[in-house]
Amino acid sequence: MEIKVLGPGCVQCDRLEKELMEAMAETNIAADVEHVRDPKAIGRYGVMGTPALIIYGAVKCVGKVPPRSELKKWLMEAKNKGG
Repeated sequence: MEIKVLGPGCVQCDRLEKELMEAMAETNIAADVEHVRDPKAIGRYGVMGTPALIIYGAVKCVGKVPPRSELKKWLMEAKNKGG
């Protein structure tokens, strides 16, 4: 499973990455997580805010840190699709 956290390293961006890692541990789901910090690289994803979360190429959220329950739901959905 490929996951990208987009954000330049702000507090919210780092919080999203931390919450994501904790959700992965709680659901026992392994994934390749990349924190994309370069503004030009972030722009290539077409998001208009940070933090942003991308799972398997699909933008899941932009501009907020979702509740851990929602992160777990997205992880389980991706796993069930073959991740």
